[in-house]
Amino acid sequence: MRTLLSALIAIAVVTPALAADEFYIVRDTATKKCTVVDKKPTTTTTTIVGDGTVYKTRTEADTAVKTVKVCSEK
Repeated sequence: MRTLLSALIAIAVVTPALAADEFYIVRDTATKKCTVVDKKPTTTTTTIVGDGTVYKTRTEADTAVKTVKVCSEK
């Protein structure tokens, strides 16, 4: 029983850390500005752009935002 409890606690501690390793390129519908966020948007004021790729690092997403067509349009 003690081993099971330890395993559950370990999973509870590790899971939030893994969830933070998701980055999205989103575009504000009002300003048309693209940004990188670490949570999937749940509002209608921002939309995921590009092909909807989920990036594993912020650096990867920051690099990719430069190649998304709607983010480079003025």
